[in-house]
Amino acid sequence: MSSDLVVVFGGSGFVGRQVVRALAKRGYRVRIPMRRPHLGHELRVMGDVGQIQLVQANLRFPESVDAALTDADAVINLVAVLHEDDAQKFEALHVDGARAVAEAAAKRGIRRLIHISALGAAPKGSLYARTKYGGERAVLEAVPSASILRPSIVFGPEDNFFNRFAEMARNPWLFGMLGMLPLIGGGKTRFQPVFVGDVAESVLAALNRETARGRVFELGGPSVYSFRELLEFVREETERRVPFLSLPFFIAQPIGLLLGGLFSVLPGDPPLTGDQVTTLRRDNVVGLDGDAGTIQDLGVTQLESIEAIVPSYLWRFRPYGQFQTKQNPA
Repeated sequence: MSSDLVVVFGGSGFVGRQVVRALAKRGYRVRIPMRRPHLGHELRVMGDVGQIQLVQANLRFPESVDAALTDADAVINLVAVLHEDDAQKFEALHVDGARAVAEAAAKRGIRRLIHISALGAAPKGSLYARTKYGGERAVLEAVPSASILRPSIVFGPEDNFFNRFAEMARNPWLFGMLGMLPLIGGGKTRFQPVFVGDVAESVLAALNRETARGRVFELGGPSVYSFRELLEFVREETERRVPFLSLPFFIAQPIGLLLGGLFSVLPGDPPLTGDQVTTLRRDNVVGLDGDAGTIQDLGVTQLESIEAIVPSYLWRFRPYGQFQTKQNPA
């Protein structure tokens, strides 16, 4: 148990809520900076009375970031977006925002800084990967003792991967492509999905291990799957026999650019962007960076699989929901 004050930027997000819950469970005091703290009331009940504090802050205003770190013992930064829109840009959040947090921490002498990046972060490739890498460099330049965690696809009840493709399988003409599920690049890209609870445990481990200071860790789950295998798993769990549409990269790229531009002026998330197509050209598995540690190096060894967790929340996408019994193929 610890009474340290940990400031969690991005604490209201999918991964952030799990991190906040894990910190509160272990007795930490938690402060969550938000642009609109009045919308985060459900976060307060994750801990005891007074244990979780919400404050107003915006990464675009360094003085608010600095104020949020008053009396803090450690900082965790999870702020990120998966695609750009008019208000949220990769460079502004992944690089400038990460730098603002790290510089504020350095100014206050805070050495324990955990920065959540992404598996595949690199100086070349998609804009998403390049800005994630740029954020890592900015953080380590300001706080050399920071720990960088790079998770693969993160899954859990509110994830943006399995839920997204399950929705596309349920409404393929509304969210899919020509009534089909797209297999970008033939579905050969490999992924190593990691459970959100295991990511939260990794954050806590990095927070408390001196050996994690100044290091990069790649976080992957127990198994590697191709993109096609993951979509087949979604089809099986949702009982939706939606056909696949195999799209070579040279065809998927302009489609992604068109959809990304279209949804920049329309509500909702685009089903595909050009930058996401570029991201899919590289495998998303642990081991691509030979100098990085692994989730096991952080002491997190009992890893949950997609087979054990994902069916518990994809049932709602079946034709008859929880009342439908899965049919075994003959």
